Amino acid sequence: MPRTPARTGVLTALGFTPELEVTYERLRPQSGRELTRVAAAMLRSPDELLDDIAPLLDIGAVHVDGAVLQVATPVEVLRGVVGVQAAYARRAQVGLDGVGRAIEILATEQRLSVTGEPGDSRAVEGEVWIGGDVFDMVRTTLLGSTGDLVWLRPDQWRGPREERMVDLVAEVVAQGRRSRAIYPVRALHDAPEVLAARLAVGEEVRLLPEMPTRLLVVGDSHAIVPEPLGLADLPLAVVRQRGVVEAMTWWFEELWGRAAVPALAETGPRMDLRQFLLEQLAAGAHDEQIARKLGISLRTVRRRVSALMTELGADSRFQAGVEAARRGWL
Repeated sequence: MPRTPARTGVLTALGFTPELEVTYERLRPQSGRELTRVAAAMLRSPDELLDDIAPLLDIGAVHVDGAVLQVATPVEVLRGVVGVQAAYARRAQVGLDGVGRAIEILATEQRLSVTGEPGDSRAVEGEVWIGGDVFDMVRTTLLGSTGDLVWLRPDQWRGPREERMVDLVAEVVAQGRRSRAIYPVRALHDAPEVLAARLAVGEEVRLLPEMPTRLLVVGDSHAIVPEPLGLADLPLAVVRQRGVVEAMTWWFEELWGRAAVPALAETGPRMDLRQFLLEQLAAGAHDEQIARKLGISLRTVRRRVSALMTELGADSRFQAGVEAARRGWL
């Protein structure tokens, strides 16, 4: 006997499972009834039912208003999904436009000479630095150049040489050069004094949830990264090939554009967590993941998420994303 094809509805069209579609359709006639009665009708306890329909709660297809279960219509569900995805698309387009400009610039400046013989090549300018004092190497590079500085600093602020590094940044900034650095958000809690010190000597600081590698770019002359990419002190790739340096700079600029600016207070730098929390929730991050990135307790994350949803008048995280997109917060 031929198998009956699975029913396709709004949720399955959006990528959810057929089982979730069936649950949603069973709940639609129950909209406006007390949660306890709906759960009993489905042979579940209220807590069990809420666990079963967690994905529907997350996307705003279902929410609990007091003790009453409310179910959105398919049109309302689709409208919410479109609103959030439109906000993501706008942000993604900005990033893609930047990458496109970077490719055009590199293609123009690095186009191979038509006079070369097929197979001709030359070594990339730079070396892999495998030993010695890292601080001395960085200091020599910075003071022997004239360009601005950009840094990715996922963990270096934990090191013993940070005080000397702050003095070096102060020396470079005093020359009229610009220094910009991106730190992980957890640095606000793990090392606020380091961020305050770097800000005090004139460095511009922004924050991202996390970064995959260390990076220092000096003007258009040097890019210094671990070899391979990561958090290791040694070995380091010191690259002077202009196209590679520019590519690293463009990558930094894309991250800089997405990073958050910490607010300043008498107690040191701090961060308005509203946009960060919204971005993490919209990306599907769990509270435990957010707590690790921020370096704060799970209870604190849940309290702040609850306060944010109250501010937005949202009953679910998905609804919070829709409302935040409507207000232009995402």
